[in-house]
Amino acid sequence: MGSEQKPVLIDTNIFVIDLRHKRDIHYKENQTFLSTIAQNGTGFTTVVNLLELCGILSFNLNEKQLYDLWFYFQDRYKVTVQPASTMESSFPLIGIKEIFDLLEKRSSLGDALMIAVCRKHLPFISTLVTWDNDHFTDKFAGSVVTPVEFLGQ
Repeated sequence: MGSEQKPVLIDTNIFVIDLRHKRDIHYKENQTFLSTIAQNGTGFTTVVNLLELCGILSFNLNEKQLYDLWFYFQDRYKVTVQPASTMESSFPLIGIKEIFDLLEKRSSLGDALMIAVCRKHLPFISTLVTWDNDHFTDKFAGSVVTPVEFLGQ
């Protein structure tokens, strides 16, 4: 596929590996992918992913570190979070039916929320990059690839 200049949706696990799992077997490829996306300016993620990341890391971060993660995430990774949110924002309302339809296909709540938010706020994205391709079979309308597949390695 190559690292084309098209917008991509980035799953939470990409950021978790970068921030917490430096010994992961995919760490190097993960980092190369994130660097490529940062250079291209083509990365997107949802507020659901950012909240999920904050939740995962909240067990190991103090309050200041957690707020720093929230506020500086987009600058750190050169990605766009949609819908744009502040601490005063409301959680993006998505139809329960749309979420439940994804749950019926055996999806976690986090994945279902991410897909639903993407459909509503990022309809132009046709590629999802994740280490959990099988989680999105028959759920994400576009292509689902790993960072390695995206980079064409």
